[in-house]
Amino acid sequence: MQLDSSLSAIVTGGASGLGEGTARVLAGFGVKVALLDLNAERGEAVAAEIGGVFCHCDVTNDASVDAALAKARAAQGVARIIVNCAGIAPGRRVISRKRETGELIAHDMATFEKGLAINLTGTFRMIAKSAVALAALDPVTEDGGRGVIVNTASVAAEDGQIGQASYSASKAGVVGMTLPIARELAAYGIRVMTIMPGLFETPMFDGLPEDSRASLGASIPFPSRLGKAGEYAALVKSIIENDMLNGTAIRLDGAIRLAAK
Repeated sequence: MQLDSSLSAIVTGGASGLGEGTARVLAGFGVKVALLDLNAERGEAVAAEIGGVFCHCDVTNDASVDAALAKARAAQGVARIIVNCAGIAPGRRVISRKRETGELIAHDMATFEKGLAINLTGTFRMIAKSAVALAALDPVTEDGGRGVIVNTASVAAEDGQIGQASYSASKAGVVGMTLPIARELAAYGIRVMTIMPGLFETPMFDGLPEDSRASLGASIPFPSRLGKAGEYAALVKSIIENDMLNGTAIRLDGAIRLAAK
């Protein structure tokens, strides 16, 4: 499927990081882009810059997702491209000690479940609700393709670090559901892929000192730097354009393998 002005796209987490980078690249090829995010101020600004539309969206809430999709479709039609970038990276050990008393305490379930709700269930919610409308469209490729869904996991799905139980579990879930969903949606000409980024320049690292960021970049075999949102977006573009890419997850990581901590 070739990128052009006949296509529309939905990008969750589109107000910053990998989502913003992807939205900008797609818009650069004429694609009409809807940015779904909680950050209205930033989302509206990015949408204005790229000629897109911003839709406030909480991916953990059915009504919020329904309203966002309705707004996007009213403005740009049903999206043939869905890129799921919305996510968080909760970090907490399974067992930790209270600073005051030294007492051992367990990982709180609310934090664990929030990671799953946003990263895994939120991604699935977007897939299911988007696929219903996408499946009803006419095919646009000679093979009967209707569209493509690209999810964002993480290398932590395969080599998660200490303190990443919720994050790794949620991202491993995204990887694990990629093939069965792709097999099911194949009947409708909808491809499903997942990208597993390594260490990238995203808001997760914004608060780190420059020397810490440099140290993280140096840990990557090659290139020895943090990845850029444009490099993630370039892979999204390749996935959209290559119809044989379907049902699998691709590591985008400069050959890094995360250490235990």
